[in-house]
Order: sequence, then C-alpha cells, then structure tokens
Amino acid sequence: MKFDPQLKSGERVDELYANNIKIIQSADVFSFSLDAVLLADFAQPILKQKGKIIDLCSGNGAVGLFLTKKTKAHITQVEVQTRLVDMARRSIELNDLNEQVSVLNMDLKDILQEIKKDSVDTITCNPPYFADQPSSKKNPNPYLALARHESTASLADIIVIISALLKMGGKMYMVHRPDRLQEIFSLLEKNRLVPKRIRLVYPKKGREANMVLIEAIKDGRPGGLRFVSPVVVYDEQDQYLPEVRRILYGEE
Repeated sequence: MKFDPQLKSGERVDELYANNIKIIQSADVFSFSLDAVLLADFAQPILKQKGKIIDLCSGNGAVGLFLTKKTKAHITQVEVQTRLVDMARRSIELNDLNEQVSVLNMDLKDILQEIKKDSVDTITCNPPYFADQPSSKKNPNPYLALARHESTASLADIIVIISALLKMGGKMYMVHRPDRLQEIFSLLEKNRLVPKRIRLVYPKKGREANMVLIEAIKDGRPGGLRFVSPVVVYDEQDQYLPEVRRILYGEE
C-alpha cells in the first residue's frame, strides 16, 4: 500500500526528478532551495553500508534524502525544529527510506549525548548563513528566522561539533556564503579540519559568487587545496544552464 503523507495546511510534495526523491515542503515553514541540491551533488559520502553519515541543520531533510542515491550508508538527520522533523519523517516514509534514513529532533549542542565522538565518516551541513547580531533584521516568521540566523548555534559551535563527531580522516561538506569564507577557514584550522576542495557558485556569468561549497578532512595533510570548476546557475534569459538542469532534472 502506498504511504499517504497526510499533508498538513500549506504543505505540498515536490520532487527532485534527477533522484526521483519526493519531499514534503511548505512555504510557510521551510522549503529546500538550490543550495541543498548543490551540496548533495558536491558531497562525496562514504559508500559502504556500515558507514555513518550525519546531516546537520537538516531542515525538512532534503540533503539527507538526496544523498541516498549516492551511498548505502545510514544517514542521520539532525534538526532542532519539531515541525521540520515531522515533515522530514513523513518524507522518509514517502520515499520508503526508513531503513536508511532517520531523524534526531535535538539541539546540535546536545548531539554527543546521542552520537559517539570520533565515530562519523561523512558530515553534510547547510547551516544558517547569518550571524545572530542584535542589529540583524530577522524574518518575522520564526521558522524561517531560525533557518537563516544562528539563533541556536553559531558557525563556530557548528564547526566544533563537526570536528568532535568526525573520525580521523572523515570528511565534512558545507554550503555557505563566500563573504564568510575567511571566517570558515579560520574555524576549520582551529578544529583540526583541513579544507581540500572548494566550488564557487555564481548566479550568472559576470556576477559575483553567492554560494561556496567546501570539503574538509579531519586531520588531513596541510595543503593541496583545490578550487574545482565553478557552477553558473542561470543564462541571460534566467533559464537554468545545462549542469544545473542535470543536477535538478537528470538531463544530459
């Protein structure tokens, strides 16, 4: 019998056609965007079934669900907002992925109570992009404000937790804003994480980058940082360029 997701007010089901993954979304609460899709595409998770993958700041579970097409390892999503966790759990069931994906509804700062230190092979993270400054103008919608601002955990907190969870040689993948890259590099260095691969994302040719994808290895050898070919999202007619169409729709 096909699972009925029992959509709640304002919810809809969207699909990432390239992966045949369906996700419950809500404009009122949270909807994944291109950064989640690009992060999942950029990540090179551990492949083996006994591996352990954690998706931090998981929202409605998009990144973790997209990763299921790349690995046999178990994926644990971690999200503090109960409403988003409920959406993620129904999406997991909708895709019949209960055996591979689970969700923890908890604050990141408590995660070591549930997940053993130095035990994780791969971590993905699509964190809030904006520091929680007193002068910050926040979205009046509390769900969206929490997703965009570091209200419950700062970028420094998140990177400390990533380092604590990862095994030696484990890999971290993060999407963020280029204007915070210097801060990210400093925090990675303080926490035994060595950046190895960077990919910049440009909205259009001739524009400044508005996203950066980062791979880092815990206790990796210094040096060897690569800037791989960038992603340009739109052409001059505001249509997705071929690589983005491939990632979203599976088009060659």
